[in-house]
Amino acid sequence: MSPTVKNWDQEVDVIAVGSGGSGLTAAILAHDNGAKALILERSDKVGGTTAVSGGGLWIPMNHVMAENGIEDSREEALSYCKRLTSGRAEDDMVETFVDTGHKLVRYLADNTEVEFELSGTPDYRAEEEGAKLGGRTLGQQFFEKKQLGEWEDKLRPSPLMFVPLKIDEALKGIANPRSVPVDKIVDRMSKGMVGSGNALIGRLLKSCLDRGIEIKLEARARQLIVEDGRVIGLRVEADGRDVFIRAKGGVVLACAGFEWNEKMRSQFLPGPLSHHCSPPYNEGDGLTMASEVGADLANMSEAWVYPGFCIPGEEHEDLPVSRWVIGERTLPHTIMVNRQGQRFVNEGVNYNDISKALYYFDPNTFDFRNLPCWCILDSQYREKYMLLTVMPRDPDPDWLIKADSLSELAEMVGIDPDGLEATVARWNSLVEQGEDTDFGRGTGGYERWIGDADAPHPNLGPIDKPPYYALQLDAHSAGTKGGPRTNTRGQVLNVRGDVIPGLYAAGNVMAGVSGPGYYGGGGTIGLGMTWGYISGINAAEEAKA
Repeated sequence: MSPTVKNWDQEVDVIAVGSGGSGLTAAILAHDNGAKALILERSDKVGGTTAVSGGGLWIPMNHVMAENGIEDSREEALSYCKRLTSGRAEDDMVETFVDTGHKLVRYLADNTEVEFELSGTPDYRAEEEGAKLGGRTLGQQFFEKKQLGEWEDKLRPSPLMFVPLKIDEALKGIANPRSVPVDKIVDRMSKGMVGSGNALIGRLLKSCLDRGIEIKLEARARQLIVEDGRVIGLRVEADGRDVFIRAKGGVVLACAGFEWNEKMRSQFLPGPLSHHCSPPYNEGDGLTMASEVGADLANMSEAWVYPGFCIPGEEHEDLPVSRWVIGERTLPHTIMVNRQGQRFVNEGVNYNDISKALYYFDPNTFDFRNLPCWCILDSQYREKYMLLTVMPRDPDPDWLIKADSLSELAEMVGIDPDGLEATVARWNSLVEQGEDTDFGRGTGGYERWIGDADAPHPNLGPIDKPPYYALQLDAHSAGTKGGPRTNTRGQVLNVRGDVIPGLYAAGNVMAGVSGPGYYGGGGTIGLGMTWGYISGINAAEEAKA
């Protein structure tokens, strides 16, 4: 039951709970529409999951692609998005995203420090109707951290994206490490430049600071205050006590998903997650608060899951570093197999779609048939490509399992030896004929783009030169996709489909508009910031009423 508050510690128009891309955007738009905005951040650093990400936004019909001569249309975008959403979000929500995302990009480019740049990354399912082979993913210009002044050390560091690289530089470097512009990286770092999610958050944070928007760190929102059916404020834990903050226009929940909450994961997700690359503060606070006031929940079984690996002993903020496995499953001379030694998926498709195959449940054995699984590769791969942090021709690390024969390798990691040998023989025959007729690897625009353009085939190569290697993969996550259902104005709905006045949601805390799908690189942040934009505007309007 919501407490009755007679004496408020602070009163504002709009509270944004969370300092990731969604929350900062909501605060900026609330401020620019005449509201007094406040940002609450549970941790001692700004940026949330956005800060540790690649920092891209997937936005159809954006002005940057138009300026570069790439055509797009509402019809194409809707056709593509609705196909991937698979009916798991209302059509009007998908339409609102397509109709609003490009307005968000234009607004930020014209009114804030944010500077977008074009990426050539294809849509993740480039063969679907309405897809594009580049342009909808936007990167961020590098940012000089010292512009933040005393807030410079409050920018959340990333365990993976700490090298200032453009999106295309980083992705193309997977297949061709020599293409990585080392001299430029050194120059950028000497100037204190950051890229990826740090650049996006740095620019949004500076835009908030320039506007005088207040940001409270180490302030954990714990309970929504309701009066006469309307959310009017928050109970916040800060400085070791309860602080009560009134919000005249509304509260915007933008405090991420629940991937770090073991109880919630077991309640809602379809399978296990062993590690996460997001900050450990994403424990479902927004979900809990919204549920307490009767919010309807949707898309709760979905998460941004990827095949991952943790290098033993590698830590960030005292937690294992979850590394994304991309080239190790996409480039030539490698395949993915399960315990039976069998391939089970097109290894080159985007990580979100691969996760569906990871969670295949075998009713005969009553377990997940493809967890764990392994990348199997040979010395040809090791001689040409990076393997996580290991450069080609570097000494083999202790954590990489190696053997002179496939059967020996299989015995070492617990794979059926006969199954593995048969699968590799089958794979080599498919490579020789130049086509993967089993799973279609190498046919998609995205996987070919991220593959090795200089190889005989960007994604296909034989596994026939010992020694052989095995890298165990598990299901890791970058966040969850489920939460309170909202309408096109960002307002949270209750279980009867009615608006909960004064409550908004944006980002991974809300029911994901993409349903089970993933539109393209930056699809998470693009959706989140679009609803931050929408929520900020509408909460500011509500404050004027």
